[in-house]
Amino acid sequence: MDQNRRKSIDKIRKIREILEEKKASDITILDVRKLTWITDYLVIASGETKIQTKAIAEAVIEKFEKPPFSIEGFETSWILLDYGDFVLHIFLPEVREFYNLEKLWMDAEKVSL
Repeated sequence: MDQNRRKSIDKIRKIREILEEKKASDITILDVRKLTWITDYLVIASGETKIQTKAIAEAVIEKFEKPPFSIEGFETSWILLDYGDFVLHIFLPEVREFYNLEKLWMDAEKVSL
């Protein structure tokens, strides 16, 4: 594993820990490096309520080593935190099912940590 990929995976491990602490569910990590230039990994998670999705996002922003480059949808049912080498999507379950990013990126390799 090259140095950059190792650094990205280490960051994603930390993000996963924070997600699990805040009881995020159905955490999925997709390696999209071969499919797009926008980012290397997508981290997708669900929260049961808008309050929980916002709490999850706030915990990531507070506890992660650096702030995201961009935050979208903070008051909605789909929050996106862009960290450059990975993008974190936090959904309400019904919104996640509707947009179905896993199907959209079905050619991406799932990463298990």
